[in-house]
Amino acid sequence: MSVDILIVGGGPAALTAALYSLRGGYSVKFIEKEAIGGQIADSPRVENYPTIPEISGLELSNRMFEQVTSLGADFDMDDVQSIQKTSTGFLLHGTYGEHEGRTVILATGVKHRHLGILGEDRFLGHGVSYCAVCDGSFYAQKDVVVIGDANSALQYALFLAKTCSHVALITLFDRFFADAPLVKALDEYPNISVQHNLSAQSFNGDALLESITFQNTKSKELVTVPCAGAFVAIGQIPDNDRFANLLDLDHGYIVTNEEMETQTPGLFAAGDCRAKKWRQVITACGDGAIASLSAQRYLSVISSK
Repeated sequence: MSVDILIVGGGPAALTAALYSLRGGYSVKFIEKEAIGGQIADSPRVENYPTIPEISGLELSNRMFEQVTSLGADFDMDDVQSIQKTSTGFLLHGTYGEHEGRTVILATGVKHRHLGILGEDRFLGHGVSYCAVCDGSFYAQKDVVVIGDANSALQYALFLAKTCSHVALITLFDRFFADAPLVKALDEYPNISVQHNLSAQSFNGDALLESITFQNTKSKELVTVPCAGAFVAIGQIPDNDRFANLLDLDHGYIVTNEEMETQTPGLFAAGDCRAKKWRQVITACGDGAIASLSAQRYLSVISSK
């Protein structure tokens, strides 16, 4: 059965888009291939969401989900493989079935690139993080490690140095791949140390992270770095190639205007999956609201013809 607004994704952008669409009086179905909440669901504590001093990412996601389902949103677990424009709207082809909608909002998010080493999954939320802005305050006055060599890693290190006792910035290669002003800014913080040519091997500890083992890529010597927290900043991975037949991509991210419109009328994108500068839970929610309002306007226009 076709719905007015079909949403691909289950994170804050998707759930906010569903909320605004339902309150606008439109039928909604959203499709998520994994768990509800997106990346924010992995955060043990969220302290930068307006009106809520502290909440776990999982609880925040659950509240959003309960709110939209209580308003009548339909929900399907499926992995959308492709999208097709039809005479009445759009047809999404999933692993388990097909989904029809008069409009579509893509809110597929991104995934942080993982190291894929021993202990990474075990200590996620217990010392291992992929977002310094989200989780950095939990490590105030503690020693932390940032793994990465590009802009995000250096930004993380500079951000953490303001509150953490010591920040060890560790790179795989013998140089940075970051903007010169960021590299220069490292010298302003005596509590930031830099170690090059180290390949992460394992995260170690008991209930919480206690250290990271690295191997020197030149000498092959093993080096153990004690730390309370580790921030992995080795890139993010969008997954939008499957929609490239109907939209433009910029390094894998969906190109939209400020109204979240893609090049195909009736097809919108919101949140971390689109080409943008800032990727935070609150900016994803803002994108979702705008995408819904734009979709509602689109439906109103085509209905009047």
